[in-house]
Amino acid sequence: QVQLVESGGGLVQPGGSLRLSCSASGSISSFDAMAWYRQAPGKQREVIAILTGGGRTIYEDSVKGRFTISRDNAKNTLYLQMNSLKPQDTAVYYCNAAQPDRSWWGQGTQVTVSS
Repeated sequence: QVQLVESGGGLVQPGGSLRLSCSASGSISSFDAMAWYRQAPGKQREVIAILTGGGRTIYEDSVKGRFTISRDNAKNTLYLQMNSLKPQDTAVYYCNAAQPDRSWWGQGTQVTVSS
């Protein structure tokens, strides 16, 4: 059973930065892809950044150029570097790991962007 634990969320002012981490209980190199999702109040959960096993990255339009997804296989950790944060980035951020027949979720970490 894979466990994913997010950390790094918090309160930040507009224009600030945060780095989210997602620590996995097993080897992340075994996953076909890992991703970050977010869910704002009253909205559906949406995918914002994907990192495939081959190293390709895909970003949702609203975060392109501001967010960077990366991983450290030695630490079994996925990251999301978030720069130039905006109030509309406020949400619970979730880590996801996927294989062809199943996927796993973390518990989420709150990010609040407010002055």
